[in-house]
Amino acid sequence: MVIQYIEPVFRPPSEWKSLILQVTNGCSWNNCSFCDMYTQPQKQFRAQKLDKIEADIIAAAQSDAPISRVFLADGDAMTLPFNRLKAICELINKHLPSVTRISSYCLPRNLTNKTVEQLIQLREMGLSLMYVGCESGDDEVLKRIQKGEDFTSSLAALDKIKQAGMKSSVMILMGLGGTELSKQHAIASAQLMNAAQPEYLSTLVVTLPLGTVKMDAAYDGEFTLPDQRGLLEEMQLLLSHLELDKTIFRSDHASNYLVLKGVLGKDKTALLGQVEQALHGMVPLRQEWQRGL
Repeated sequence: MVIQYIEPVFRPPSEWKSLILQVTNGCSWNNCSFCDMYTQPQKQFRAQKLDKIEADIIAAAQSDAPISRVFLADGDAMTLPFNRLKAICELINKHLPSVTRISSYCLPRNLTNKTVEQLIQLREMGLSLMYVGCESGDDEVLKRIQKGEDFTSSLAALDKIKQAGMKSSVMILMGLGGTELSKQHAIASAQLMNAAQPEYLSTLVVTLPLGTVKMDAAYDGEFTLPDQRGLLEEMQLLLSHLELDKTIFRSDHASNYLVLKGVLGKDKTALLGQVEQALHGMVPLRQEWQRGL
């Protein structure tokens, strides 16, 4: 199978077995202060041509590799208009009939120009899982990091996904409020999740491998990431305020010091217990070298 990608290409950890189909390059927003994923010159946003997408799908089909899942890359595939997404799904169904699930990253704003009925059509063609980077539920944090979203817009998108019968996997970035806004970041993020009741929720720790210049500017000159204990306390606060019915929760990304897995809410007490043990030094945490991305 020969597919030419415009590197670097990113995907959710859970899509490691999926065919990565690059239907867009980069991110159409690309203003978030914490994100350096699409800053290289070759990652300037553009939609891939449909004939190139079909050629990649055919190449995958001719490889005879067992393909049951497809992830639409890059970071902003759902910004494509409904008709283009429909055409892509039709090509996947035509050439890869064994595919049972198509998924994509999704910025909340990407759904404002798509109706629930259109999303239902896409879901019926296999596009059934949206990875939504909410990052935070706190409006002040979201404004500072230039996310271009707020609590209301994030919830509206998550509600629309649910109305369409799709599933959402939400990402919250721990430490995004810095030491200054840590508490309100955790509490408001929990409130957003309580209102949305996503099928999946994951937490990552904000990492700034290319430096803190943009985040420093967002926080009036100096962004201070909570230390290890501060991040554990932030997780404790988030978990304590979460009231979820049946959400699969994962905090096992490489950026996290403490690995947490469970279903919320039935495992809430157990997860809080693990955080409490970590705060008292009773469980091993990842070393810094183990958190390399």
